[in-house]
Amino acid sequence: MKRILDCRASDFKKMTKEELLHAVAAGEGRTIACETIGSIIPMLGDVTNAEFAASMGADIILLNMFDVQKPYIAGLPKTEPENVIHKLKELTGRPVGINLEPIEQSLNEEEDYLWAMTEGRKATLENAKRAVELGINFILLTGNPGNGVSNEAIVETLKVYKKEVGDKIILAAGKMHASGILTEAAEKILTKEDIQAFAEAGADIILMPAPGSVPGLTLEYIKELVGYAHSLGCITITSIGTSQEGADVQTIRQIALMCKMTGTDIHHLGDSGYGGMALPENIQAYSIAIRGIRHTYHRMACSINR
Repeated sequence: MKRILDCRASDFKKMTKEELLHAVAAGEGRTIACETIGSIIPMLGDVTNAEFAASMGADIILLNMFDVQKPYIAGLPKTEPENVIHKLKELTGRPVGINLEPIEQSLNEEEDYLWAMTEGRKATLENAKRAVELGINFILLTGNPGNGVSNEAIVETLKVYKKEVGDKIILAAGKMHASGILTEAAEKILTKEDIQAFAEAGADIILMPAPGSVPGLTLEYIKELVGYAHSLGCITITSIGTSQEGADVQTIRQIALMCKMTGTDIHHLGDSGYGGMALPENIQAYSIAIRGIRHTYHRMACSINR
């Protein structure tokens, strides 16, 4: 099987869950996942943020705030709701995942709150099955700012998902920040105990904040967590979920190299450059930092028709 560095659109199209996980692991820490928001006006107007991120070097697209009950991505050509994800995969040539949030009660009920919850974004079993029907490659159980997602809630949801849809879709779990749970802030965002619980509940991928992205989370601490997750048979993703995807290029390169030193498998850039995706120049700079110009330009240049 191919490593993700050598995969093209035709490879991604026919990959099973196990083959995609193998391709990522075989990439040896050179996989880029970009989070984008499709419910707002794209940075380029009539081109989706997902297409833009893919063109700058993203290997995987992660959709934030995607409502599986009302599938919609701004900038996409007119498409029937049932085919939105298929059309996006056709246009980007990339695997696509979504965030679902196992919240009990949102900590912010303001109607105009940016991250306000909708029914199709909740981590219910119905929504997981719907994600499979839509053609989504993986589900990330996590929480947006202020939505009150706890690690305990993630574990309980994973158990259900593993039993009901775990053979059909990749399951990822973790938090990029405290998500409004201050008792799970800083080093308590993720511990070895949490990783063990996630792994035992069925997670294929463990997500954790990138070093330098959350107060108190050092290179050494995340490196230890990555090693522990690997020992349990999980692959890992380090995440920039604190708007630093909109920082200067020098900062992005520093975070990229620290994440590389942790031993992580996947590098995640969030959706808050200006709003909707990471700054395009930061996607490219991050990619060059962890895999060099050759692999970066190869990913950028390779046609979706190959």
